[in-house]
Amino acid sequence: MIPLPEPGFDLVLTEDAKANRQAIERLLSTGAGGTIRLPAGTFPLDRGLVVGAGWTLAGAARPDGPVTTWLTSPAPDHEPIVHVLGGRVTIQDIGLRPPPSAPGEHGGDLGTAITVGRYLYPAEAEWIEGVRIRRIQVDRPDTRAANCIALVGAVRDITISDVSIVGGCTGIAVHWGAVGSGVDSIVGPSYHPHHIEITDLRVTDAFEGFYLSSVHDVTVDRARLSRVEIGFRLLPGDNTDRFHTTADNPIGERIRVSGAHVCWTGPLYAIRIAGWGRSEIDHSIRVLAYRDVVVADCTLVPLPPTGSGDPLRSRSPVVVEQASGVLLDNIRVDLRETATTPTGAGVACCVRPGTAPG
Repeated sequence: MIPLPEPGFDLVLTEDAKANRQAIERLLSTGAGGTIRLPAGTFPLDRGLVVGAGWTLAGAARPDGPVTTWLTSPAPDHEPIVHVLGGRVTIQDIGLRPPPSAPGEHGGDLGTAITVGRYLYPAEAEWIEGVRIRRIQVDRPDTRAANCIALVGAVRDITISDVSIVGGCTGIAVHWGAVGSGVDSIVGPSYHPHHIEITDLRVTDAFEGFYLSSVHDVTVDRARLSRVEIGFRLLPGDNTDRFHTTADNPIGERIRVSGAHVCWTGPLYAIRIAGWGRSEIDHSIRVLAYRDVVVADCTLVPLPPTGSGDPLRSRSPVVVEQASGVLLDNIRVDLRETATTPTGAGVACCVRPGTAPG
């Protein structure tokens, strides 16, 4: 049987933020699925959009240059501009300008340009899968209190490619989720993003390029992270795997980060790989065992540190904490690209090709 072509809808948008949002939502609310094509230009929305299963949200086609379709929104109550809550969704060729937002320490899925999934669920959730995010730009300079793109909770089979981000807290946050009413009252089960592929990511002037928290089967290739305080982190999650019930997919396995170029300005490290986490429920410390995890072929460039940190303190390109089973291969610290460092500031490096830190 030959599948029928998906319906397509060409929208006309204006400077009326409410009318723009309603025009898009009228289509999304049908649940039929299809492609919504947005015109070139900059268009306001009076609040964020929720995208269900089977939809493609596409900006004006571009030859190979920057996006020409931009969406802005005040996003009340820390709503994402685009919140994907269904599978088989594509978001492409769109620029997003989120407003300033400070959702708090445990609001990593809020205040974003795009969020796929949720951190906290009221009941057991269905997996969201088959989501494609490509040729996206996010612009939120001068604010570092909210993330830009978040993949959270029950999400799998996600690809992100050719994404450029300026500003924000973390460029792409990949974080576990769970059933519970709050971070200190999680009852489980927990959901751990997997089969995630991120390629050709560019993050500039953000606090952090990306992090992976309590995941498995994830690859990140060719990330260019410039003028970030932290390049990227691999983390076990606050509660490691205490609520994880799927024994055939243990978390912390089959993770690969390769080809990253990190110019970092923070006073501490460019890369942190941590195997321990402190529970928000009982404050106990647990250790996650990593297996088949590789960080390879990365170049780290220490820029002069920003902020009011101690200028005499040594900065470590890579920090590894209780993370045996992680292979570091060909991690290069390039001082030739570095501007003049403050007198006395040091860069400590003890990473050798092929080492597996304990």
